[in-house]
Amino acid sequence: MDSTPIIQEAVQVLREGGVILYPTDTVWGIGCDATNEKAVARVFEIKRRSEAKSLVLLACDLDMVAKYIKQIPSIAIDLVEVNDAPMTIIYPGAQYLAPNAVAADGSVGIRIPLAGEEEEDAAAPRKSAPKTTLTGGAFCHELVRRLRRPLVSTSANISGEPTPASFAEISEEIKGAVDYVVPKAFGAGATGRSSQIIKLGLGGEVEILRP
Repeated sequence: MDSTPIIQEAVQVLREGGVILYPTDTVWGIGCDATNEKAVARVFEIKRRSEAKSLVLLACDLDMVAKYIKQIPSIAIDLVEVNDAPMTIIYPGAQYLAPNAVAADGSVGIRIPLAGEEEEDAAAPRKSAPKTTLTGGAFCHELVRRLRRPLVSTSANISGEPTPASFAEISEEIKGAVDYVVPKAFGAGATGRSSQIIKLGLGGEVEILRP
């Protein structure tokens, strides 16, 4: 299945302030444009989650992160460059994001999803150029790149319930509450496991919140 039209549809929904269900490099997530306060509020509503709890955002690269963080701690650059597994970094000094996407202390957790590998579409005609199917991290990485804004990424479950490890475990309530559902075929690359979480300070402080 060609990823391009699916990503285009998802981006259109996001730009119109909608909420989508999509695969990430870790688990299936609920997402929206992280600069749209009303859309972020809907994510909290769908999950029945208090806005006092912070959210994780996805960015396509450090250049995008730099637009929404006042000052990136230098150690963050090293961490991103050597990282080979899903890692969420909590940065101080968020800016230009929806207020309800930022923690009370002004920090925000952002992950750059690992793009991974593209898979050749076996259904594509042999005489034509082979199509590729982006899954998991590669899919959400391209989704964020085309959106050109950070994307909210929170697990696709009601708050307090188990995080679904696969598309099949996502409740019908969640599927019915969002505006667009990415076909389950694109979730093949999702690991089903949560990312590492590291909190950084401007003075070089490093705190591992989840190994």
